[in-house]
Amino acid sequence: MSGTQLTVTLSGGGADDARAVVRALEGTFGAPDELPGDEKATVHMATFDSGTDAGAGGSAGEGGERLSAPVTVTVQGSPEAVRRASDTLTRVFTARDDGVASGDQEQERQLLLVP
Repeated sequence: MSGTQLTVTLSGGGADDARAVVRALEGTFGAPDELPGDEKATVHMATFDSGTDAGAGGSAGEGGERLSAPVTVTVQGSPEAVRRASDTLTRVFTARDDGVASGDQEQERQLLLVP
């Protein structure tokens, strides 16, 4: 994985919940490769090129996003991208930090977002 890429994996909730989470990150990272769309999927994924720096200061979601069910979100990328994603998600949603794992050049963090 490139150091400029952020991968977001979402489970729980439905496609609408996954899209709400991805939209919340767009203010920080720009548009993802594609929005989650498969209504039958149990796991959704989106990839952002964090080098785009859409809103380095972050005009992230307004906090108006609502989830219908708890969503487990795993963000993976450079430590800076993971920190920015985590900060954005905890600002927009009610979140519980379920831990972080660090490698040589990338990090992974898991959050539980609740309605």
